[in-house]
Amino acid sequence: MKYVIIGAGVAGIEAAKTIRQQDASGDIVMISQDTFVHSRCMLHKYISGERDEKGLDFTERDFFDKYRVHWKKGVRVTNVFPDKKEILLDNGQTIAYDKLLLAGGADSFIPPVGQLRQASNVYGLRNLPDAQAIVKEAQWAENVLVIGSGLVGLDAAYGLLERGKKLTVVEMADRILPMQLDARAAMAYQERFEKAGARFVLQRKASQAVCQPDGRIHQVILDDGEAIPCDLIIVAAGVRSSLACLEGSGIACERGVTVDASLKTSAADVYAAGDITALSGIWPNAADQGRIAGKNMCGIAAAYTDTYAMKNTINFFGLVTLCVGRVKEEEGDLVCIREDQNQYKKILLKDGRVEGILFQGNIANAGIWQYLIKNKIDVRGIKKDVFDINYGDFYHVGDRGKYEWVIESL
Repeated sequence: MKYVIIGAGVAGIEAAKTIRQQDASGDIVMISQDTFVHSRCMLHKYISGERDEKGLDFTERDFFDKYRVHWKKGVRVTNVFPDKKEILLDNGQTIAYDKLLLAGGADSFIPPVGQLRQASNVYGLRNLPDAQAIVKEAQWAENVLVIGSGLVGLDAAYGLLERGKKLTVVEMADRILPMQLDARAAMAYQERFEKAGARFVLQRKASQAVCQPDGRIHQVILDDGEAIPCDLIIVAAGVRSSLACLEGSGIACERGVTVDASLKTSAADVYAAGDITALSGIWPNAADQGRIAGKNMCGIAAAYTDTYAMKNTINFFGLVTLCVGRVKEEEGDLVCIREDQNQYKKILLKDGRVEGILFQGNIANAGIWQYLIKNKIDVRGIKKDVFDINYGDFYHVGDRGKYEWVIESL
């Protein structure tokens, strides 16, 4: 059996490991544009200079030798032909497969604002080559503009602040990290970034960006007319699944590759995992998808069901935040808040069920909240402060494909 994996991110790596554990004799070929295995969650440490390329590798030592994976690196897949069970590389080579995994991830999205897409000093931050280019530009750039203050934008900002750069962050929302945090938790990070030298311009968006004769943009005009000088621009305006190689393949795609619970695509013997599926943009989910897809590629039935909620762990300047589930408050919510000088905790409940948590500062013993949110457990039977709920208030009654928890007092 020949297994071909497109992509050397966490989904592809975990799939390869799983396949080898299930099939000791099959051939495993991994193909990627990357020449280093790297964690995109750690790219800010490369930008800051804390780690080099090898320091971003999240695999165990001698991974490719241990699991007998043939890694064809530095090449790009241009076409997938499910009817022939072949893929075509940009070097002209054709590779046949018995089972194929699409795990090529996603690409940065540069919005069509002015000439942002044409300028030579505009970058996204999605992979190691992006980070390498940013570091090269940052050697001489005096003014850096970051468009977008989500996790990627702040990762870039954090790394460049460590290099002593003068930096402005523009955000359309009324706070930073708007998808992850509420105003109270966001301000705690904004104050730390500002103390480190960042300037934030909130509730504004880029309106004009014109390339000069040198092919670079030297200022961006905001929608209120303010001109932001810049030598280097980093755009963190979201991502799009990497679907270019699937054009004409007949494989069903929407925002990402369409998959069923086994992570199988619409094409026979073709699976997908990670950001290319648009199921989830977080590292643990991509890893789990890789393992699930790997099992199914080996004929071992497994289902991916962990699509219940957003989960993010944030850590800037030593301040840790965990948010799980829904962050935005809705009508009918019971909003519970506990805070002091060392921590801020918020829980959203609706109809007696926990739908979201935001813990900043002390995030210890947070595992139970993921179970409560995922399994939609009614906690109204517990006669104590909701923040004091722990595993002792529940007992496990069986496993029918998921965990069930029953309140002992009921």
